[in-house]
Amino acid sequence: MIDFEIPEEDRALLDSIDRMMAREFPPEALREADERHETPWRLLPFMGRLGLFAIPFPEEWGGLGKDWRTVALVNERLAYHAGIAATLFGTTVGFGGMSLLKYGTDEQKRDLLPRLIRGEVRFALALTESQAGTDAGAIIASARRTGSGWVINGRKTWISNADAADYLVVACRTEPGSKGAKGVSMFLVDRGTPGISMTQLAKVGHNCMPSWDIGFDEVEVSGKALMGVAGEGFKHTMSTLHYSRAGQAANAIGQAQKAVDLVVAYAKERMQFGKPIGSFQAIQHKIADMQLRVNLARLALRELSWLIATERPCRLEAAQAKLAATETFQFVTRNGMQIMASAGYSMESDMQRMWRDAGLYTFGEGSSELQRNLIARELGL
Repeated sequence: MIDFEIPEEDRALLDSIDRMMAREFPPEALREADERHETPWRLLPFMGRLGLFAIPFPEEWGGLGKDWRTVALVNERLAYHAGIAATLFGTTVGFGGMSLLKYGTDEQKRDLLPRLIRGEVRFALALTESQAGTDAGAIIASARRTGSGWVINGRKTWISNADAADYLVVACRTEPGSKGAKGVSMFLVDRGTPGISMTQLAKVGHNCMPSWDIGFDEVEVSGKALMGVAGEGFKHTMSTLHYSRAGQAANAIGQAQKAVDLVVAYAKERMQFGKPIGSFQAIQHKIADMQLRVNLARLALRELSWLIATERPCRLEAAQAKLAATETFQFVTRNGMQIMASAGYSMESDMQRMWRDAGLYTFGEGSSELQRNLIARELGL
């Protein structure tokens, strides 16, 4: 049975997050970082000291051995304060930690997991290519065997935070002539390896999370860089997708709840025709629908978190949680902008930032259309 009661230990942890974010990254710091296009990497050591990165990992690697229900609560609370904080937490735990835990070698785990848990190492997932987005099996970046390891060639694009990552988790085709999911391998590549070049991409939102086009030109890596089994990289990546989709859902829900709270506060203060606009039924209904969507998405995430925690199959639930949460985030910010009007449209408003940022979530890490396809497939269609 799914238990929605939040344990006292987790409540205390959420309170600690509130204090940390108020102290280290208050709203004015977030606005400034957005304006300057700066990533608040300085938050990682604070998250490490709070034990946030240790949550899902076994004690043998320095973790706390807690389950994904706690991870989801932490991710949502961080997102409520700042979406970028939840993103840094989610990519560190998901792209880095869970990839290492699920298909990394023992040597990779020994070297990197303790440092990751302390907030000392950064990761970026280099999967997407110009023709390999939703169709991840269309990867053409290649890695060929040599006497001492592998040589990587190709390009990746729209890779978040790649410039500041210590390691890139890179998907490459290692079996010439293979197509689709077959013949793909995963590599853990030091970002400073010769032959790697990067170009920053301009975009509409997520100013605190730069995106990069990456070139690999005869990049030599040792045999120890291979993660998991050669040729089974696509299978390895798919084995961790439910973690990243749960993270995306939690991030979107936390920000969506913040947007609702901003609108409620505004509707109580904004006067028109001699009374607060929140007293008009048209506004009340919009806000009611906003909160309803957030609550329903949160329930979908709670179910998914429980399934992950209890190691049950969750392909359908991962797709529907990601879909519900990300489309809710867009719905809430779109309506929030309409209710707040010019007050929301001002660059001084937090609403406009979340409205711009929300656009990414319905196609990043699997589009809404793909999620619907997955749900239909799970229903036997």
